[in-house]
Amino acid sequence: MFIIGFIIFVIYVYFLIWNIFYSSKKQREENKYGEQPDVLDTDGMGNFSRFPKE
Repeated sequence: MFIIGFIIFVIYVYFLIWNIFYSSKKQREENKYGEQPDVLDTDGMGNFSRFPKE
C-alpha cells in the first residue's frame, strides 16, 4: 500500500515540476514582444508620455 502511494506521489511531483518549467518557458515565449520596439501606441498618449532615450 505504501509503495503504491509513493509511486503515485512521485508521478504527481514529476508532473508538477514539469508543469512549472513548461509554463514559465511558454510565458517567456509569449512575452517576447517587450524586446521589440513599441510600434503600437497602447497608452493613447502618443510620444508625449515617453521620456527621451538620451
